[in-house]
Amino acid sequence: MKRSALHRGNLRRTIVVALAAMVGVAAFGGTGVADPAKSPAVTSVVKDGRTWHLKVYSASMDSEIAVDVQRPVDESTPAPNLYLLSGLDAGESSASWKDQTNVLPWLTDKQVNVIQPIGGKGSYYTDWIKPDPKLGVNKWRTFFTEELPPLLDKTLQSTGRNALAGVSTSGTSVLQLAEAKPGLWKSVGAFSGCAQIADPVGRQYVKLAAETWAGGNVDNMYGPSDSPLWADNDPVINAEKLRGTELYISSGSGIPVSADLQWYQENAPGPVGMVNLAVGSVIEAAVNACTSNLKGKLESLGIPATYDFNSIGTHRWSYWDDTFRESWPMLARGMGLPA
Repeated sequence: MKRSALHRGNLRRTIVVALAAMVGVAAFGGTGVADPAKSPAVTSVVKDGRTWHLKVYSASMDSEIAVDVQRPVDESTPAPNLYLLSGLDAGESSASWKDQTNVLPWLTDKQVNVIQPIGGKGSYYTDWIKPDPKLGVNKWRTFFTEELPPLLDKTLQSTGRNALAGVSTSGTSVLQLAEAKPGLWKSVGAFSGCAQIADPVGRQYVKLAAETWAGGNVDNMYGPSDSPLWADNDPVINAEKLRGTELYISSGSGIPVSADLQWYQENAPGPVGMVNLAVGSVIEAAVNACTSNLKGKLESLGIPATYDFNSIGTHRWSYWDDTFRESWPMLARGMGLPA
């Protein structure tokens, strides 16, 4: 009798745990565990002129990721791949290279595949140690370093040479990705990103982005503040891993000019625009300090890089539009293209 009751109790607990796990998987949008029966794959390609809309199955995230590709000027000839990573919204909104800059039209006469991933808001495009109730399963480092590149090489018939550029939070991510797999990207452009994340200031910047603005919990990213994973993923601490990668690193001072005031007022007139201007100024001043620290570390290691420290400028897309064009000769050189 006692054994029967105990058995029923254990059975009920087993059912509860199983249901909880099922609910958790549904809430997180995936298991976060690679299914050995499934492999990364391009599941669909929709061609719209020179723009290809890809769906790519990520085994590590057990989900399909949208990836847009602007094909090269000559599609009959293999071309390298230029990955463009958007900032905090990860291309999920209008805060993207496509909608906020003229970079894509500017690249139409270039022999390059322009890779634009869509998804990963607030994730910093890194591998999180746990699923997040708000942001779901994030294994973006695995996706970008292991799963996606060989699929693109095959689907696009590319040359296998890659470059990488990112803005704002992705200005941090591109450095992390380059350090995670040295040599995968021959050239990297980091624009207005805070390179250091393990110190209190850098960690607070990550928390503001991933938690305050995106709604996630960074304890699910790298763990509590004393976790060694913060240092393991800090681009400044691990700067030696950038040796051999061509680098273009830029930021503004945070000092606004009349063009900044006009832009913020056009997008949000009145007091809201002024508050946004102040926030943009503070953010850019903060990333400018982070970028300066990265410069100091790289120079101490004898690792060359091209730096663009503007004496003016806030945290907005028009500056990154200009900076990308300035960085193009370096990015092109890494991809084996004429500057």
